[in-house]
Formats: sequence, C-alpha cells, structure tokens
Amino acid sequence: MIKRQITEKLLLLSTKFPVVTITGPRQSGKTTIAKYVFSNYDYVSLENPDIRLLAVEDPKGFLQNHPDKCIIDEIQQVPELLSYIQTIVDNEKIKGRFILTGSQNLLLSEKVSQSLAGRTAIMRLLPLNCSELRQHHGFDKITYEEHIFKGSYPAIHNDNIKPGDFYPAYLETYIQRDVRKIQNIRNLMTFTTFIKLCAGRNGQIIDLSSLASDAGISINTAKEWISVLEASYIIFMLHPYYKNFSKRLIKTPKLYFYDTGLAAFLLGIENKEQLSTHYLKGGLFENHIILELLKQRYNSGKQTNIYYWRDNKKNEIDCIIDGATPKALEIKSGKTFTKEYLKMEKYWLRTTTFEKDSFSLVYGGDESFSFLGTKILGWRDFCEHLQ
Repeated sequence: MIKRQITEKLLLLSTKFPVVTITGPRQSGKTTIAKYVFSNYDYVSLENPDIRLLAVEDPKGFLQNHPDKCIIDEIQQVPELLSYIQTIVDNEKIKGRFILTGSQNLLLSEKVSQSLAGRTAIMRLLPLNCSELRQHHGFDKITYEEHIFKGSYPAIHNDNIKPGDFYPAYLETYIQRDVRKIQNIRNLMTFTTFIKLCAGRNGQIIDLSSLASDAGISINTAKEWISVLEASYIIFMLHPYYKNFSKRLIKTPKLYFYDTGLAAFLLGIENKEQLSTHYLKGGLFENHIILELLKQRYNSGKQTNIYYWRDNKKNEIDCIIDGATPKALEIKSGKTFTKEYLKMEKYWLRTTTFEKDSFSLVYGGDESFSFLGTKILGWRDFCEHLQ
C-alpha cells in the first residue's frame, strides 16, 4: 500500500474534533486510509444494502449498534444519520468519535452544514500525488505523458490495472450509481456526451453557452450538470485572481478535471503516444501541475489558494498562488526551455510591482535551473519542490 500524506493530519484532527469527515472522488482511497489510520475503530459501510436499509429505517438503532468509535463509510447514502450523529457527539463529547467518508462533495451538502457545523473537520482526499507515487517502482523513469495518461487512482498503481480497463468501468459506475443519486438525470447518454465535451474544454475558460449548444441542452441544464460534476469530484473550477487589482481582469473560471487519466480517457486517448501529439496535451499538462498544487493544499487540511490571471487584453498567467506575496507560475508542456516561455514575466512584474522571485516557470523537461534570476523547474522537480 502506498502511504498517503494525509495520514498524520487525520490523526491530529481526530484528537481535536468529535467527527472527522474524509471526502473526495470515488476510489481515491478514502476507505483504505480510514481503515489504516483508525484500525481500532468499528467499521460499517452504507454501500451494503442491508446495512443501509437498517440505517434508513432505524437510525437510532443503527448507531446504538456501534457504541464505540466507528468509521461510517459512504455517509452520503444515508444523510439522515447526520442529525443523530450530532446528538451523540454533543452528549458524549468524545474526540474522534466518528470517522465519516463520502464520495460526494459534502461541503456542498446542507445536511453537513446544518448538523455538523463546528463538530467535524473535513479533509479532502484526491488521487495520488507525485510524491506518493514515488513510492511506486519505476515512477521516476516515466515520462509526464505516461503519468498523465495513467492518471493517479490508487487501483491503477497498487493493483496494476490498465487505464483502458479502469476508466470505462469507473465512468460506468459513476454515471449509473452516483449521478442518479445526486440528481434525477433521465438522459444518461446525453450526460455522458456532456462529460466528454467538458474534457474537450479542459484548461479553458468555461463558456456555458457554447457547452450547452454542443450538448444540445439548455444553459440552465448545463449549469446544473456542471454542479453535479463538481459535487461528485469529477471536475473543479479554477477561479480568476483579481484581489486588489482593477476590474479589467476576467472573472470567469477555468475548467479542470480531478484526474488527468479520466480526462484523457474521455478525450479518446488510448496510449501515451497518442497523448504526445494530442492538441490538448498542453492543457492536460497544465491540469496535472494545478492538481499537484491542489493536492498539496488538501493533504495539509487547507483550502485552495490557487487561481489564474487573465485581463481583457488576453494577457494570461496560468497559475497564481495566493499568500502574503502572491506567486505567479507559468506552465509549459514543452520539454526544451526557451526564453519565450517567460514572456509574461515582465507583464506580471510591471502590473503588480512584486519582486522578481514572485514569478517562476514549470515546464515538461527534466532539468531545473535559474535563468537570469528566474526559477525554472522541471516537472518532476516541481512536484518535489512542493513538499
């Protein structure tokens, strides 16, 4: 089993909060990490139809069957339990009483907001990051094309499942089980087409009108379906950075996938060679780098601080990392550095008046170095640089 970076944070939070909730994409490793970190806890899965029926029909009796510390897997199956869990933790006042997991974005759930506000820590577990994958034999020898094509789901790396076998099954399970529970979508074929159209817009500023038109649905339906994909950890939005700057900046978000392997599959890419010449290779590489930043934040229990920058003259910087001094990061998939990659550096420094070290570049090559005082990071070194 590949050790997850979230481990120590989960242990710490279980000493501070009565409930710890682990949320994230289906098959990102939530159950595995919960069982590993809290191996002395009772465990119950609401995926089991008999157990789920008991929880629905007799929630008090269900919870009385687990008087000790307990992991409740897939809590979104029976959200009504949350009110009863609230009563228990308020009465018992025991830290780490419940560990909950869910494959829907529980931050979007009114039940959690109402019932467990102030009582639960929420950790998001995404698929494996590069540092975790370094534990896997051979990772340091693969190209970024192979890494992007494979994606980061634990089953692919732990169990050596081929992407061509994993992702079709993953998509089928997601659509048949998760989507129907989030929203009553009747035309699943059109919804599948919609997901593929989203993959074709990976790394791009989202245009709901164009997306709806191509899918043959209304703009309101497109908005609803985007929300479904966000709630179930298929896609996320990278919002523009415009704090303390003029209104000339674009305020529409960009669309990315939580896993590059799934995005590549949806694009019809069948191997790393096809990816090498694909028109969206740059967008997928950008997606990968953004994901590494996001995983670092989430593994530390922090909210995202990642944005992008684009003004009304189409000057764009791929990534802004917010902080006391915001950092600008340009992302280029090319494997050979060229000074043209830094053409936005002067614009950034002139517009913001920040210091030169606030701008850096990550590219698809292996070498890292400084160019005229600007930090240039190869894609592997960038991942290590985050740790």
